[in-house]
Amino acid sequence: MTETNDTVECNDSKINDSSANDEDIVNPWDVRSSSAAGVDYDKLIKRFGSSKLDADLLERFQKVTGKPVHHLLKRGIFFSHRDLNVILDRHEKRQPFFLYTGRGPSSESMHLGHLIPFILTKWLQETFDVPLIIQLTDDEKFLWKDLSIEEANRLAYENAKDIIACGFDESKTFIFSDIDYIGQSSDFYKVICRIQKSVTFNQARGIFGFSDTDCIGKISFPAIQAATSFSASFPFIFNKRSDIPCLIPCAIDQDPYFRMTRDVAPRLNYQKPALIHSTFIPSLQGAQTKMSGSDPNSSIYLTDTAKQIKTKINKYAFSGGGDSVEEHKLKGGNCEIDVSYQYLKYFLEDDKRLSEIYRTYTSGELLTGHLKKELIDLVQVIVENHQKKRKEVSDDVVKRFMTPRKLNFSF
Repeated sequence: MTETNDTVECNDSKINDSSANDEDIVNPWDVRSSSAAGVDYDKLIKRFGSSKLDADLLERFQKVTGKPVHHLLKRGIFFSHRDLNVILDRHEKRQPFFLYTGRGPSSESMHLGHLIPFILTKWLQETFDVPLIIQLTDDEKFLWKDLSIEEANRLAYENAKDIIACGFDESKTFIFSDIDYIGQSSDFYKVICRIQKSVTFNQARGIFGFSDTDCIGKISFPAIQAATSFSASFPFIFNKRSDIPCLIPCAIDQDPYFRMTRDVAPRLNYQKPALIHSTFIPSLQGAQTKMSGSDPNSSIYLTDTAKQIKTKINKYAFSGGGDSVEEHKLKGGNCEIDVSYQYLKYFLEDDKRLSEIYRTYTSGELLTGHLKKELIDLVQVIVENHQKKRKEVSDDVVKRFMTPRKLNFSF
């Protein structure tokens, strides 16, 4: 597989410029589409210069790991990549790599969509038996949101509880807050400084669309997110090795950070990060926007009660069904725009049941109300189980995960 030209993308691409041909808006701070079907991901692959996560690569993934591929991969929820083949090569040769993902803590509770990268990351950690680093970008949320720095930091620790409740292996996982860790680690700050010196303001403006009115904190932040990609930032984990690459599962809107990172890496004698990109779980109201933590009617929160989940899905979940029962039975439903079906693609693991739902809904046999009930029953169980696990995550457990320490792995 050919490697994408990251340098050209970094220097010449302005990610939030969607004026040409009414392109979808996809960047780290805004995701919007004019289409009822949502973002055109094939076009986005071409625009960002990534590679499609195709059937051949998934077949190789299964062969290399000896395990069936996760349903989030098989169904195209994770649809794009950069250098995943390189990571599979390393695994075959028993060469080390690590996982890196993160969360920007902007709300007290995470929502259902925030679980997606963590669900896959947990499976990858178990499948490859490698260390994992989770970055909480509380500094980013302070810079971009109407939050005090103290509140952003507090939310990081609250979100850490939700992340830990996903079931990560404590002995193989390090979670950190940017605000706290930068003050603790001179090695991390040294890597940040090296990155900052390697990227000009013109490059940063071209990649991220910064304007003259943006504060200097925003302009310097991308180097902080980039630094976690490099093993040199964590000498206590990697025995001061700076040559161990990472694999980053993330939503495609985060890719601009890592296009910059991949451009910088060779100049600093670091390994380029590899990535696998996910689609966006749509808002309850439809696929034009993604689920948002700031809009309670667009999201199902991990703190919602069973009654709230039922009400939200019944009231707000956009339907691809007919305007009447008669019309629906005659013409069938459209699963491509139906939010309840799209959510089932993310969370219903049973392939046969999902296929049966698709068949009966598109034929008109399954009514919208019954489809919504299927989703309600599933989501209620997922959220209830998550809430039980989160209650078991004490402040002491969070402290253990967030303490810099040697992790348990074989290399």
